[in-house]
Parts: sequence; structure tokens; C-alpha cells
Amino acid sequence: MQLHPSQLSRLLKLPHTFPPKFKPIYTTQTQSFSSSHPVLNLCNNPKHLLQIHARYILHGLIQNPTLCSKLIDSYTNLGLFKQAQQLFYSCTNPNSIVYNSLICNLYKFGELKKALVVYQEMMKKCVCLDENAYFFVLKCCFELCDVVNFEKIYVNVIKLGFDCFEFVNRGFDFGGSWNACNVTEEMTSGEVGFWNFLIFEACRRREFKESFRVFGRMRMGGVWPDSVTIVNLLRASCDLMSLEVGRMVHCVVCVSRLSDDLAVNTALLSFYSKMGCLEVARMLFDRIRGRDCVVWNLMISAYSRNGCLIESLELLMVMVRSGVRTDLFTALAAISSIGELKCIERGKEMHGHVIRNGLDYQVSVHNSLIDMYCKCGGLVSARMVFDLVTNKTMISWSSMIKGFVSHEQFSDAFSLFREMKLKGYRIDFITVINILPAFVSLGALEQLKYLHGYSTKCGLTSFASVTTAFLASYAKCGCIEMAQKLFEEDEFTHKDVIAWNSMIGAYSKHGNWLQCFNMYTQLKLTNLKPDQVTFLSVLTACVNSGSVDEGWECFREMTERYGCQPKEEHYACMVDLLGRTGRIKEALELINSMTFNPDARVWGPLLSACKLHPDMKVAELAAERLITMEPKNAGNYILLSNIYAAAGKWEEVARMRVFLRDRGLKKTPGCSWLDINGKNHEFRVADQSHPQSHDIYTILRNLELEIKKIMKKESSGSYYNDNI
Repeated sequence: MQLHPSQLSRLLKLPHTFPPKFKPIYTTQTQSFSSSHPVLNLCNNPKHLLQIHARYILHGLIQNPTLCSKLIDSYTNLGLFKQAQQLFYSCTNPNSIVYNSLICNLYKFGELKKALVVYQEMMKKCVCLDENAYFFVLKCCFELCDVVNFEKIYVNVIKLGFDCFEFVNRGFDFGGSWNACNVTEEMTSGEVGFWNFLIFEACRRREFKESFRVFGRMRMGGVWPDSVTIVNLLRASCDLMSLEVGRMVHCVVCVSRLSDDLAVNTALLSFYSKMGCLEVARMLFDRIRGRDCVVWNLMISAYSRNGCLIESLELLMVMVRSGVRTDLFTALAAISSIGELKCIERGKEMHGHVIRNGLDYQVSVHNSLIDMYCKCGGLVSARMVFDLVTNKTMISWSSMIKGFVSHEQFSDAFSLFREMKLKGYRIDFITVINILPAFVSLGALEQLKYLHGYSTKCGLTSFASVTTAFLASYAKCGCIEMAQKLFEEDEFTHKDVIAWNSMIGAYSKHGNWLQCFNMYTQLKLTNLKPDQVTFLSVLTACVNSGSVDEGWECFREMTERYGCQPKEEHYACMVDLLGRTGRIKEALELINSMTFNPDARVWGPLLSACKLHPDMKVAELAAERLITMEPKNAGNYILLSNIYAAAGKWEEVARMRVFLRDRGLKKTPGCSWLDINGKNHEFRVADQSHPQSHDIYTILRNLELEIKKIMKKESSGSYYNDNI
């Protein structure tokens, strides 16, 4: 109920009665009552406020902290600050709420020194302020130019985590427009801690150049830097990505005689490692005395991050032999290096080391082991580690799914994804990107649509990478219209070259070569630069459409205009294009002009071309190279056998057949997947394992008869006459 101020007089004259057995207790309910009582909010008369205060004393409510804080605010708002102070000191055991109220009001009345005294008294009693009161305490320090207290209070703010509040951060703003150089003009201090604070604040606000200006004024004031100064400046240099500035800070370290400081050396090592200067970092590492685990981890991680994987693992062995105990971060860097090397034996050794040293308590280590085993091809071991993790995270699921997909075990990936959803895990954008190739390979279009809807609902399609992944997936599943719709959506305005490549590749694979060439022309009109994937899609379209001139133009444009060096895939496309049009000699000349040794992807199309346009000499040359590279690939022998058969060389055909039989080589049959009502069906050549295979083959035979009947009518002309 809201009370009008004119009703206060009558209200105060009414007797306040309580039940006979009522005893005031200071529970949450009482606090809620006093804080929500409308009387104090409406009171704008000092006389009425004193009467209300008396009533609270009479009924034993004055020791309620929330009510006491409310009364202090009310007295202060009416200008009765003396009475507010008396009320504070009358509290027998004031808590943080009462202290907060007094400190805030002391600042408002300009009693800055008293506010700091109250703060110090509060700290002695181990009572903590809230974020609002810390704002006023920091403002008091600044206005009093009290650097010592400012630094102490600032440390407490960081410890308590109040620096994440924007309201507290405004306490560092020094009046709203913070500028380190302007501050130092008004405040001068010989304490290095004060200057360190200003440098740190500049770095925290990402004003890195400002931090170096503060350092310049600090040196002009005759103050020498300490280790904290150097660490902050090196962090700023790293964020500026300036190797030159970092070297200048290194020079300051040398002249300041801080070269033996472990914290400074660690910061220098971290800086050079992040800048990729591994030689300098290693020289510095070798000179550091008393290297602890952090120093070793920095150097090991630097090698791992910059691709020096062998050096990373060798340094780990030196670390173990030197008696320094490895920790969590050592294990993570080493496991990452082993995964990139794809050395499963070393991975098992590292896994054992992790278990022996008790480093497998963190789920991050388990996730790294899963990823490492997947990269090394040990999916069974990866799944065992995955099943043993009790506190699985999204990274655990995503890593295992990615491992299955990368080894083309799409059914297992799909099953694991379904299990993850059933257990209530919220899918993130990384998991979506990892599982999409499995949906595409299985032809699970309905599941793809469901996942797209779910991702849209959860806001995951706001990531350009997710939208591009769905675009490419729809295109590969044959839904070219849906892919085009996603490409043209207004929300997807910032298209990168990956999105363009997806559409160009989709049109190329679906036989719409004209649209593929048009998209390529549109891409060249944008600010984006076509990459090797773009040219591969365009060249594939040229192969399928038989456009030799356009293919040569694209191939030359790739190297001369855009500076992209062709790879085996691009040469393979050009060889295939030339071979299909009968230009066998020209294709062979292109192969001989390659700056690197061609692989099976290049020689294979040439051998296939020799079947269409017989050239026995070139065919035998291509077959010889292919058999040398892929001695167990039965397809190459069968293709050469067919070429011999077309040329009537039956003795050579028989020799190829005997060779295949003696070696036990068989051509791997093709496999197709079909998704019907969310269920995946797998088919192979001449396969009758499907439960409905009889019905399927019956329909196929009927279709075959219908096709033959139509073709017969067309050849006789009756089909045309029947449809006039």
C-alpha cells in the first residue's frame, strides 16, 4: 500500500501493538519487511524521520542491518549526516550493508578521509564491501591522491573479482575521461607501484601505446622499472604484435639489471615464443637459471605451436631427465605434438606417463588423448578413453565424432551424435560442423534438415562457418535449390570465398556448368580472391562439359593472374580434359612440364583416356607408373587389361588376368547410401543382402523393360507420332 506524505502525521500517532509473545528476531523476513516499508521512502521531513526512528527503537528493530542502512540513507538525504554517523556507531555489530551505506554517504558529503578510515576499520573486522561501495572508496583515494591506499584497495578489488563490474571499473576512470598521461600530470609519485598500476590499466583497456607513454613519463620522473613493469610492457608488446618494441623492452631489462629475475625471463620467453622467434627463445631458455615447470612448458609449447614437433618431444625428455615434474600443461603440449606426428606408439607412452604422474584428473587431458588417438588412427583406444570419461564435455563428444568422420566411419559418428542428444547435451557450432560430413556421406537428408532447424532455433546459424557448412552439405546432398537459397539470404551478406566455392562446386557437380561459370565470373568481380578450391571446381566443370578452351584459360588465369600454384588435382583435371578430347600427346606434354613428380591422380586420367582414344605406347607408360605407385590397386590392372582387349592383344589380357589371380587382387566394389524416412540403407554392386532385395530387383527389371520399350519406339519413330 502506498502512503501519501500527508498521512504520516496520523500514522505516527497510532499505537503500534504486537502479539503478547512477539519477540523481534532479525531474519530474512524481518529484513524484507523493513526494506520494503513505504514510510522511509515517503518521509521528507526531518521531524517525521526522527519520530519513525524512535518507533523502530521502541519496538527493537533498530539493530536490523537493512533497516539501519535505510535510516542512514534517509538521514543523509535530508542533510542530517551527523545523526547518520551517530546511528552507525550505535550499531553493536554492523555488517557490510551498514558499512556500504556509511562509506557511500561519507563520499557524498566530502568526508573522504573519514571514508577511508571507516574502510580500514571494516577490513580489520574482515567485513567485505560490495561493488558499489568500492567505487566510492577508489574515488576517495584518487581525489586525495592517496597512491598507497589506492594500490592496496585495487589489490582487494582484483582478489574479490569486482573488477569485472563496469560500475567498479568507472572507479578507475578518474572522473570519466581516463588518460594515463593526463593523470600523471596531475599526480606525481616516486612509487613504482603507482606507475605499474597506470601501465596495467592502460593494457587492461587495450590502450597499449598509452602504456608506453606512461612508461616514458615514469622514466622522466626518475623512477626505475621493476619486474612488474617489464612484465606489463612485454604483454603490451605481444598484443601490439611488435617484435621491435619487445626487443626495446628487452634492452631495458638488460640496463635495469633484471636479467636474472625469473619472472622477467619467463615473460621474455613467452613474448619471443608467441612472436615465433624460436631461436632467440631457445637461447634465452638455455640461459635461465633455476628453470621451473612454467619455463619448460613455455618452450615445449612454443615448439609444438610452431610445428617443431620432434624438438618439442625431445625437450620433454630432457625435462623429465632433469628431475622437473611435468604438469597438466606439459601433457597437453606433448599430446598435441604426438597427434600431429601421428605416432601412436609415442602416444601410448605419453598416455602411460600421464597416468603414472596423476595428470589424468582433468577432462582436458582426456579430450586431448581422444583427439590424439583419432589422429593416429587408434579409434578403438580413443573410444575406450571416451567411455572412461565420467564428466564428458562438448569437446569430448565433438572430438570423438570428428575422429569417426575423419576415418569415414559415418554410421558410428551418427550413432554417437544421436546418443549425445539423448543424454541432453546442448549441441554447439563445432559439433554441427564436425557431424555434417557424416550426414552428407550417409545421404541423411532428413536428419540434415532437422539439424539445420535445430541450429537455427539455437542461434548457431549466426556463425558464418555454420551457414557455409549447411550450404555445402545441402549442395552435396542434391538440394541445390536450398543451397542457393542459403547463399542468397540477407543474413548471409558477408560471404567468404568458402561460400562461393561451395556454390561453384555444387553447380559443377550437378552438371549446371553454365551457372558454374557465371558464379565464377561474379566471384572475380568481388573483392575476394579465388583460391585453389575455386579453380578445381571450375576445371572439373570444364572436364565434364568438354570445354577445352575455357579450361586452358582458367588454368592460365590461376597461375598468371592470381598466383596460385597448381597442385596434383589441377593437373589431373587438365590431363583428364585433354585426354577425353583425344589430345593424348598434349596431356603427356603437360605432365612432363610439371615441376614436381606426378602421382596416381595424374597418371590415372591419362590411362583412362587411352581407353577412349587408343594409344598403346602412352597407355603402357601410364600403367607402368601407376603399378609402381599402387602395386595393390586392382583397378589399374583391369583398366590396362581392357585396353589390351580393345586392341585385340588377348595374350596380354590373359597375362593380366593370371597376374591378378596369383596376387589375389580384387577390385573393391562401389557402395551407395540412401536415406528413407530417417533410416539409412546401404547398397553394393550385385548385392542381395537387403531384406527387400527381391522387390528392389523386380522393380529394376520392370524399369529396364520400360526403358527398352521407349527406346524401341524412339528408334522406329512411333514414339514421336504417338505424342503429337
